[in-house]
Amino acid sequence: MRAVILDLEGLETFDLKPLRNQLDELVTYDLTAAEQVMERIKGFDIVITNKTPLSRSTILGTHSLKYICVLATGTNVVDKEAAAEAGIPVSNCVAYGVDSVVQHVWSLILMLHTNLVAYHNDVQRGRWQQSAQFCFFDHPIIELKGRTLGIIGYGNLGQGVGRIAESFGMNVIICERIGSSGTSGRVSFEEFIKQADVISLHCPLTDETANLFTAETFKQMKNSAFLVNAARGGIVNESDLAEALRSGVIAGAATDVLTQEPPKDGNVLLDSSIPNLIVTPHIAWGSAEARMRIIDQTAENIRAYQQGQLLRTV
Repeated sequence: MRAVILDLEGLETFDLKPLRNQLDELVTYDLTAAEQVMERIKGFDIVITNKTPLSRSTILGTHSLKYICVLATGTNVVDKEAAAEAGIPVSNCVAYGVDSVVQHVWSLILMLHTNLVAYHNDVQRGRWQQSAQFCFFDHPIIELKGRTLGIIGYGNLGQGVGRIAESFGMNVIICERIGSSGTSGRVSFEEFIKQADVISLHCPLTDETANLFTAETFKQMKNSAFLVNAARGGIVNESDLAEALRSGVIAGAATDVLTQEPPKDGNVLLDSSIPNLIVTPHIAWGSAEARMRIIDQTAENIRAYQQGQLLRTV
């Protein structure tokens, strides 16, 4: 069978042998523009995509296409209704980045509590060299033990973050599912934001979670609280977060996601004058091991399809 990868960028340095071993031919492109998709998938049995959209007209207009693989968990780039009409299965990758995301989230939480970025910058500017003592404490350092970690979204990622919290001696509370109530063992959103010292977001972006954190939400949080977002940018109102940090309504925040990525048109959170804010470029999921798992899982999906079975279909 012949397969084409439309957007290999981000995985181009990894060994594609697991995929090639399943195929007669594998053609790869780093990126594919929308107007190039139809021409590039022509004649291929399997199309593999990450973020390149496969529209209804593309799927129904390609007579050779038999199977679609997505190099991610999210499959919104594929018109799945059209694929179903054409009898074309769609498979994705799942849980490949759990350990990577958990590690990144805890890197952010620790950086906020120890003020590592501020101290590093001070050393680079020569502040340590000028100190009268062997150390200086210009920024607060906070212990995790005894603080309360609040988790919104308690799937594999939220559970992984929670397990680490317990090893630090933190209390863990789980927010009830947004839009529902009465979940046993979980805390209502109203009580949750008042109790948590650290809030870690792991929920999807939906109509219910969009702009979940606004100026009003921040006012109800502890002014010593930290917010960490490794979920989706639209869950947090970015302008309101910037103002909450500038005015000291909350103590700090870290985000691995923005509403527009990459932020080619700028973003309010990229202002370096905002205090106690850490922004990373959507890399929480991207350990070398996690990216290799994407390749391995896609190879498994293709092997299962060739054997008349379906794996990780959506």
